Amino acid sequence: MNKGELIEAVAKVVDSKKAAAAAVDTVFSSIKASLKKGKPVTLVGFGTFKVVKRKARTGRNPRTGETIKIPAKNIPVFKAGSELKAAVK
Repeated sequence: MNKGELIEAVAKVVDSKKAAAAAVDTVFSSIKASLKKGKPVTLVGFGTFKVVKRKARTGRNPRTGETIKIPAKNIPVFKAGSELKAAVK
């Protein structure tokens, strides 16, 4: 399912594609804003979005074999909740 299909699914419940698009966009932007502030987003039964710091490390250029330094950075991660895990078994 992509974003357009998600909007279509929500539109069936709210009877308006415009309202569904606004709702989906609001949820995504709220999650992004919270993660940008470093705050986790927990959706009970679904999962948790959070930001983790990835350490700097040494990598290898696959084309040349040369070693390169990969800088530290923050990355978003998602951990599925128990209900979501049970639903996809």
